[in-house]
Amino acid sequence: MNLADRIQTLRKAKGISQEELADKIGVSRQAVSKWESEQSSPDLDKIILLSDYFNVTTDYLLKGIEPTSKRIKTDAGIFSITATAINFMGLVISVGIWIDKQDMIAIILGLFFMAMGCMIFGIGYVIGENKKKALKFFISINVWLLTLIPISCIFNVLDGLFGGFSWELSPIPILSNSFITYFMCWVIYVVICITTDIIVLRRG
Repeated sequence: MNLADRIQTLRKAKGISQEELADKIGVSRQAVSKWESEQSSPDLDKIILLSDYFNVTTDYLLKGIEPTSKRIKTDAGIFSITATAINFMGLVISVGIWIDKQDMIAIILGLFFMAMGCMIFGIGYVIGENKKKALKFFISINVWLLTLIPISCIFNVLDGLFGGFSWELSPIPILSNSFITYFMCWVIYVVICITTDIIVLRRG
Protein backbone atom coordinates (compact mmCIF):
# COMPACT_ATOMS: atom_id res chain seq x y z
CA MET A 1 0.00 0.00 0.00
CA ASN A 2 1.44 3.37 -1.04
CA LEU A 3 0.70 6.94 0.06
CA ALA A 4 -2.20 7.28 -2.37
CA ASP A 5 -3.79 4.07 -1.13
CA ARG A 6 -3.35 5.07 2.52
CA ILE A 7 -5.01 8.45 2.01
CA GLN A 8 -7.92 6.83 0.19
CA THR A 9 -8.29 4.08 2.80
CA LEU A 10 -8.23 6.56 5.68
CA ARG A 11 -10.76 8.82 3.94
CA LYS A 12 -13.16 5.96 3.29
CA ALA A 13 -12.74 4.64 6.83
CA LYS A 14 -13.79 8.06 8.06
CA GLY A 15 -16.78 7.98 5.73
CA ILE A 16 -16.13 11.29 3.97
CA SER A 17 -15.93 12.29 0.32
CA GLN A 18 -12.95 13.74 -1.49
CA GLU A 19 -14.62 17.13 -1.41
CA GLU A 20 -15.14 16.95 2.38
CA LEU A 21 -11.51 15.97 2.91
CA ALA A 22 -10.42 18.81 0.64
CA ASP A 23 -12.42 21.27 2.75
CA LYS A 24 -10.81 19.97 5.96
CA ILE A 25 -7.27 20.19 4.56
CA GLY A 26 -7.75 23.42 2.64
CA VAL A 27 -7.20 22.19 -0.89
CA SER A 28 -9.37 21.56 -3.93
CA ARG A 29 -11.22 18.33 -4.58
CA GLN A 30 -9.08 17.87 -7.66
CA ALA A 31 -5.95 17.94 -5.48
CA VAL A 32 -7.30 15.13 -3.32
CA SER A 33 -8.28 13.18 -6.42
CA LYS A 34 -4.74 13.53 -7.79
CA TRP A 35 -3.27 12.38 -4.47
CA GLU A 36 -5.41 9.24 -4.49
CA SER A 37 -4.70 8.49 -8.15
CA GLU A 38 -0.93 8.99 -7.73
CA GLN A 39 -0.87 11.91 -10.15
CA SER A 40 0.70 14.08 -7.44
CA SER A 41 1.74 13.94 -3.80
CA PRO A 42 0.71 16.29 -1.00
CA ASP A 43 3.26 18.81 0.25
CA LEU A 44 4.84 18.32 3.66
CA ASP A 45 2.49 20.80 5.35
CA LYS A 46 -0.48 18.91 3.90
CA ILE A 47 0.98 15.60 5.10
CA ILE A 48 1.06 17.05 8.62
CA LEU A 49 -2.55 18.26 8.29
CA LEU A 50 -3.61 14.84 7.02
CA SER A 51 -1.86 13.06 9.90
CA ASP A 52 -3.58 15.34 12.42
CA TYR A 53 -6.97 14.93 10.80
CA PHE A 54 -6.79 11.14 10.50
CA ASN A 55 -5.00 10.83 13.86
CA VAL A 56 -2.10 8.86 12.42
CA THR A 57 1.63 9.50 12.31
CA THR A 58 3.38 11.06 9.34
CA ASP A 59 5.54 7.91 9.23
CA TYR A 60 2.42 5.87 8.64
CA LEU A 61 1.26 8.13 5.80
CA LEU A 62 4.64 8.31 4.09
CA LYS A 63 6.08 4.87 4.82
CA GLY A 64 3.22 2.76 6.15
CA ILE A 65 5.01 2.30 9.49
CA GLU A 66 2.47 1.42 12.16
CA PRO A 67 3.06 3.23 15.47
CA THR A 68 4.39 0.91 18.16
CA SER A 69 2.37 0.88 21.36
CA LYS A 70 4.35 2.25 24.25
CA ARG A 71 4.29 -0.13 27.16
CA ILE A 72 4.34 1.60 30.51
CA LYS A 73 7.29 0.23 32.41
CA THR A 74 6.62 -0.58 36.02
CA ASP A 75 9.57 -0.63 38.38
CA ALA A 76 9.47 -3.65 40.70
CA GLY A 77 11.40 -1.53 43.20
CA ILE A 78 8.28 0.54 43.90
CA PHE A 79 6.40 -2.64 44.84
CA SER A 80 9.38 -3.74 46.94
CA ILE A 81 9.41 -0.49 48.92
CA THR A 82 5.62 -0.55 49.36
CA ALA A 83 5.69 -4.18 50.50
CA THR A 84 8.48 -3.42 52.97
CA ALA A 85 6.48 -0.54 54.44
CA ILE A 86 3.44 -2.79 54.87
CA ASN A 87 5.54 -5.53 56.50
CA PHE A 88 7.10 -3.02 58.86
CA MET A 89 3.66 -1.68 59.72
CA GLY A 90 2.45 -5.22 60.40
CA LEU A 91 5.32 -5.88 62.81
CA VAL A 92 4.84 -2.58 64.65
CA ILE A 93 1.09 -3.13 64.97
CA SER A 94 1.61 -6.71 66.15
CA VAL A 95 4.14 -5.76 68.83
CA GLY A 96 2.09 -2.73 69.88
CA ILE A 97 -1.09 -4.73 70.37
CA TRP A 98 0.79 -7.47 72.21
CA ILE A 99 2.41 -5.03 74.64
CA ASP A 100 -0.94 -3.38 75.28
CA LYS A 101 -3.27 -6.41 75.47
CA GLN A 102 -1.25 -9.65 75.24
CA ASP A 103 -3.84 -10.94 72.79
CA MET A 104 -3.41 -13.50 70.01
CA ILE A 105 -5.01 -11.01 67.62
CA ALA A 106 -1.61 -9.29 67.64
CA ILE A 107 0.01 -12.21 65.82
CA ILE A 108 -2.92 -12.67 63.46
CA LEU A 109 -2.87 -9.01 62.40
CA GLY A 110 0.89 -8.99 62.07
CA LEU A 111 0.93 -12.05 59.85
CA PHE A 112 -1.99 -10.71 57.80
CA PHE A 113 -0.15 -7.47 57.03
CA MET A 114 3.00 -9.39 56.18
CA ALA A 115 1.12 -11.75 53.89
CA MET A 116 -0.31 -8.71 52.09
CA GLY A 117 3.14 -7.17 51.83
CA CYS A 118 4.66 -10.32 50.37
CA MET A 119 1.79 -10.64 47.91
CA ILE A 120 2.30 -7.04 46.73
CA PHE A 121 6.00 -7.70 46.25
CA GLY A 122 5.22 -10.89 44.33
CA ILE A 123 2.93 -9.01 41.95
CA GLY A 124 5.56 -6.33 41.40
CA TYR A 125 8.25 -8.93 40.82
CA VAL A 126 6.16 -10.63 38.13
CA ILE A 127 5.09 -7.51 36.20
CA GLY A 128 7.87 -5.07 37.00
CA GLU A 129 11.28 -4.15 35.67
CA ASN A 130 14.58 -4.27 37.61
CA LYS A 131 13.60 -7.53 39.29
CA LYS A 132 17.08 -8.40 40.57
CA LYS A 133 17.57 -5.08 42.34
CA ALA A 134 14.06 -5.19 43.83
CA LEU A 135 14.52 -8.76 45.08
CA LYS A 136 17.86 -7.90 46.65
CA PHE A 137 16.36 -4.93 48.49
CA PHE A 138 13.28 -6.85 49.60
CA ILE A 139 15.15 -9.83 51.02
CA SER A 140 17.88 -7.81 52.75
CA ILE A 141 15.37 -5.66 54.65
CA ASN A 142 12.43 -7.98 55.06
CA VAL A 143 14.36 -10.90 56.49
CA TRP A 144 14.51 -8.78 59.67
CA LEU A 145 10.77 -8.10 59.57
CA LEU A 146 9.37 -11.44 58.45
CA THR A 147 11.36 -13.78 60.67
CA LEU A 148 10.87 -12.14 64.08
CA ILE A 149 7.31 -13.35 64.72
CA PRO A 150 7.90 -16.99 63.65
CA ILE A 151 11.17 -17.21 65.60
CA SER A 152 9.55 -15.65 68.65
CA CYS A 153 6.60 -18.04 68.56
CA ILE A 154 8.86 -21.08 68.20
CA PHE A 155 11.11 -19.87 71.01
CA ASN A 156 8.24 -19.15 73.39
CA VAL A 157 6.72 -22.59 72.82
CA LEU A 158 10.02 -24.47 73.23
CA ASP A 159 11.14 -22.35 76.18
CA GLY A 160 7.80 -22.94 77.88
CA LEU A 161 7.80 -26.69 77.30
CA PHE A 162 11.38 -27.31 78.38
CA GLY A 163 11.27 -24.68 81.11
CA GLY A 164 8.28 -26.31 82.78
CA PHE A 165 5.83 -23.44 82.60
CA SER A 166 2.86 -22.54 80.45
CA TRP A 167 3.85 -21.01 77.16
CA GLU A 168 2.09 -18.47 74.97
CA LEU A 169 2.53 -17.23 71.42
CA SER A 170 3.74 -13.67 71.00
CA PRO A 171 5.36 -11.58 68.25
CA ILE A 172 8.46 -11.05 70.38
CA PRO A 173 10.47 -13.40 72.65
CA ILE A 174 9.26 -13.50 76.28
CA LEU A 175 11.74 -13.67 79.14
CA SER A 176 10.03 -16.42 81.15
CA ASN A 177 12.55 -19.17 81.85
CA SER A 178 16.13 -17.95 81.85
CA PHE A 179 18.05 -15.01 80.52
CA ILE A 180 20.44 -17.37 78.70
CA THR A 181 17.74 -18.93 76.50
CA TYR A 182 16.18 -15.51 75.96
CA PHE A 183 19.55 -14.11 74.87
CA MET A 184 20.16 -17.13 72.62
CA CYS A 185 16.86 -16.51 70.84
CA TRP A 186 17.97 -13.00 69.89
CA VAL A 187 21.38 -14.32 68.84
CA ILE A 188 19.77 -16.87 66.53
CA TYR A 189 17.49 -14.18 65.07
CA VAL A 190 20.37 -11.78 64.39
CA VAL A 191 22.62 -14.53 62.95
CA ILE A 192 19.89 -15.68 60.54
CA CYS A 193 19.24 -12.14 59.34
CA ILE A 194 22.88 -11.13 58.99
CA THR A 195 23.77 -14.38 57.22
CA THR A 196 20.92 -13.85 54.78
CA ASP A 197 22.05 -10.28 54.10
CA ILE A 198 25.63 -11.41 53.48
CA ILE A 199 24.47 -14.06 51.02
CA VAL A 200 22.28 -11.53 49.20
CA LEU A 201 25.09 -8.97 48.99
CA ARG A 202 27.60 -11.52 47.71
CA ARG A 203 25.27 -12.62 44.98
CA GLY A 204 24.89 -8.91 44.13
